[in-house]
Amino acid sequence: MLYDWIKALHILAVISWMAGMLYLPRLMVYHCDAPPGSQQSETFKIMERRLLKGIIDPAMAVTWLAGLWLAWQGGWWVAPWFHAKFALVLAMSGFHGFLTARVRDFAEDRNTRSARFYRIANEVPTLLMIAIVILVAVKPF
Repeated sequence: MLYDWIKALHILAVISWMAGMLYLPRLMVYHCDAPPGSQQSETFKIMERRLLKGIIDPAMAVTWLAGLWLAWQGGWWVAPWFHAKFALVLAMSGFHGFLTARVRDFAEDRNTRSARFYRIANEVPTLLMIAIVILVAVKPF
């Protein structure tokens, strides 16, 4: 029964993490259009920091902790699909780190990337999420 509760917690954490990972690059698209130092830019800085520190970071931590516990309890370590999923979750975590650095750049008015860059970057978590969900739900290998 504990396994099912941890799995529910894991799913909720993943949903929260992905919601933030999909929204943060979109905020950055609009932040690019705000002149540095403007009220709009300062508002985006607050929104980005609060989203990252209040939702995305904690959700990722819970996702990892619950996910590792589920993998250990379920014996998934030996499953080939799990290895692929694990690699993709590592990639998602790396992208999370990339976004964290971009939040820092914006906070210090050092962003050098365009709105187009962030529009394209916004697709990365979507593609990773699709592949991860397919691996978990279908277990193709």
